[in-house]
Amino acid sequence: MATYLDGIVRFHRERVAADTRDLAALIETARVQPTPRGFRDALTAGEHVAVISEIKRRSPSKGALNEHLDAAAVAMAYESGGAAALSVLTDARYFGGSTEDLIVARAAVTVPVIRKDFTLGPADVCDARIMGADAVLLIVAALSDEELTLLHGLALELGLDVLVETHDESEVARALGSTEADLIGVNQRDLVTFAVDTDRAVRVAASIPDTVVRVAESGVSGRAQAMTLAAAGYDAVLVGEHLVTSGDHGEAVAALSVPRGRVPAR
Repeated sequence: MATYLDGIVRFHRERVAADTRDLAALIETARVQPTPRGFRDALTAGEHVAVISEIKRRSPSKGALNEHLDAAAVAMAYESGGAAALSVLTDARYFGGSTEDLIVARAAVTVPVIRKDFTLGPADVCDARIMGADAVLLIVAALSDEELTLLHGLALELGLDVLVETHDESEVARALGSTEADLIGVNQRDLVTFAVDTDRAVRVAASIPDTVVRVAESGVSGRAQAMTLAAAGYDAVLVGEHLVTSGDHGEAVAALSVPRGRVPAR
């Protein structure tokens, strides 16, 4: 059955195929960028579940969320509210994001930033490093095992942390079998219906080893949900729509602060 992801991935694969830049030169440019801020380390530094606060202008399912936001101002508000890290959408076609959003947001704060986009080729990994991202997202559902291995390895080689996004136990198994993943996300948004299943992350948590930092993505809209995810062993929550549409971005982040339910094994 076709999923909402299929059309988006098809578009981005066409973009990757049309990219004629010299990959070796891109890799060398990426290697000499300033040292990234530690994204994974930031998620385990405190005694509370880390909040990864997302800058997101719109979504394919909801349309406009906060299309005219000031990326720097929102980033600073998130940091003032206690965000451990930022997630910045750079996809323009479907989410209204841009490279500029990431550059501006990261320059305004001291916390690390993950590039939230559809990373499908080596050039995408290099671009993330060059634009200043501290981490990249790899979506298991969008990649083959071979691609996961290649892109995860390149990202680590370039000094980036990697959030490997899954949707169920079988994808967790693929992530662990194809990469040395130490940071796994569970996206609670269904790939077919695009609806959010707020029990998904709790169900999938048991399949993720204790040595892996766990991130729950999508559908977190209050303290009660954050507490449930903390009890299930999640170290961080990635929150977009709830925060970006809130009247007070900093206060909305602070309201999600809950004690950590575990200390990740090293």
